[in-house]
Amino acid sequence: MTEKTPSDAVDYSATLFLPQTDFPMRGGLPKKEPELLERWARIGLREQLREAGRGRPRFVLHDGPPYANGNIHIGHALNKILKDVVTRSQQMLGFDSNYVPGWDCHGLPIEWKIEEENYRKKGKAKPDFSDSAAMIAFRQECRAYAEHWLNEQRTEFKRLGVEGDWDHPYTTMSFLGEAQIAREIIKFAENGLLYRGSKPVMWSVVEKTALAEAEVEYHDHQSDTVWVKFPVKTSRIALLEDIVPGRTTDPMNDALEKASVVIWTTTPWTMPGNRAISFSKRISYGLYEVTEAPADNWSKVGDTLILADKLAEDVFKAARILKYDGYKVGEVRGYKRIADVPADVLANLTTAHPLAGLGYTFKVPLLEGDHVTDDAGTGFVHTAPGHGREDFEIWTQHRRWLEERGINPAIPYTVDADSFYTAQAPGFEGRRVITEKGEKGDANQAVIDALVAAGNLLARGRLKHQYPHSWRSKKPVIFRNTPQWFIAMDQDIRNPDGTAAPRPATLAGNDPDTLRARALAGIKTVQWVPEVGENRITGMIASRPDWVVSRQRAWGVPIAVFVREKGDGEVEILKDAAVNARIAEAFAAEGADAWYQDGARDRFLGDRAAEGWAKVDDILDVWFDSGSTHAFTLEVRP
Repeated sequence: MTEKTPSDAVDYSATLFLPQTDFPMRGGLPKKEPELLERWARIGLREQLREAGRGRPRFVLHDGPPYANGNIHIGHALNKILKDVVTRSQQMLGFDSNYVPGWDCHGLPIEWKIEEENYRKKGKAKPDFSDSAAMIAFRQECRAYAEHWLNEQRTEFKRLGVEGDWDHPYTTMSFLGEAQIAREIIKFAENGLLYRGSKPVMWSVVEKTALAEAEVEYHDHQSDTVWVKFPVKTSRIALLEDIVPGRTTDPMNDALEKASVVIWTTTPWTMPGNRAISFSKRISYGLYEVTEAPADNWSKVGDTLILADKLAEDVFKAARILKYDGYKVGEVRGYKRIADVPADVLANLTTAHPLAGLGYTFKVPLLEGDHVTDDAGTGFVHTAPGHGREDFEIWTQHRRWLEERGINPAIPYTVDADSFYTAQAPGFEGRRVITEKGEKGDANQAVIDALVAAGNLLARGRLKHQYPHSWRSKKPVIFRNTPQWFIAMDQDIRNPDGTAAPRPATLAGNDPDTLRARALAGIKTVQWVPEVGENRITGMIASRPDWVVSRQRAWGVPIAVFVREKGDGEVEILKDAAVNARIAEAFAAEGADAWYQDGARDRFLGDRAAEGWAKVDDILDVWFDSGSTHAFTLEVRP
């Protein structure tokens, strides 16, 4: 048999009847794609598209801006390519579809990079922002950094083949952009929605600024935990009659008079800020007596404690009182339940602060709250309105009730921007919650030692749990009461002269004319694809609290208003069209740096400079920047 040679093999490719084309066998895209981009530029593709679209109905895709602080990634690519498909297809469908790219350029991530690269790595001190020259120099460093990455990203986006007006993008740091953002916040000042309030916000000690929810992530964290006794101060006769109607004397009377409400917290440092205890009418509570305890225990024989029944055993285990009589009459081995404590009794209780001996001599009321559960802790929630959102809400909801009972509803500023206790935390001033490096300070231990000395610490421990951290510094944040600027969601919208603003046609007759009502009504005028998107955004707007728009940083558009203190913690905002016009004109010509120049106050106030108005130097949340971009792309841009 003759063996075939390779030359005798059949060339099957010759048997395939394929079209003859100039397409190469390989795509060679790394080489071909730049050639395509060069050809589009050579033939003026963009100009041809704009000329073809002239006079047609407009299709506008207002693109949310990416952040100018690094190379693009796959998420950027997916976003831009999908939007390119939309804008090109709308052009083909007969619209004038002009895509205008943009960039978000202000904010903490850029500041953080400048501080890291230009200062910390070089061992240089951070600039003193109270010095106008230092402030402006730092802002210019931030501007140069953002400009560098804007140009890098623009090149990378163009390399993806995305067609747009790349030579004329919108940016939040352009002078015209900063001027328009300032005009937008001034609108909120003029219509009465901008206000300065006192509210606990998530605060980064490392970055020295308030953080929005979107800037927080959760990581494992080990916290000190304490079970703390709040001694009851209610009248013995009133208390006993509430529990057992008609009885004013009873062996149980002394136990009730000496009882303590027990709370559990993972933040002992917030105890100086405590002003109330929260409970729930859905929880069953009991009065318990300690009948046996180790000699060195913080809890002593005879102590009477009010606890949620479901959690009592866990509390006594933590307090090293492990035995229980099992509700058997006469059998006393560790602790026993004496009586029910109904919710209506709790509502009429007041207690002493556990640190009363250090100057916390006010009454601590019990407030009913839906956020209280018996899943963990004691069934009671330590309520420090300056250190938690729910604490703040329940305290402010009861403001009138508190005033009627002679309880001061003011919320203290117990912790400053560097997390040091202030003079409003007597006994602890100068102690620190978190260091400038994000590490645990000495505040927790100082408070725990004081509770032990006062005889009001029942137990302590440690807990590993999820705790909020800054997504930039990766360090723990704290809730602290701060003066911040807010946009009200439920305040009636007014004209600058205080009269009611014209109602938009989208509002129903009985709807209040508020920002929330306008937003919810506007949502209904939009076609949502898919439809479930409408439910999602409606739920977000319906439950959104007032928006914290202030940041205590340097690189951003300032909250360009002037205020005058009223003396009660509130401020009056200057509403003067001439002053506001000078601000906007200066920003458009010089950028927002004009706000920080020497003499800026007198320059903008003009003949009102002698009236005691103060300049606000906080900057705006970058989400306000990006949320304002419609104004200088759709309203100002032709």
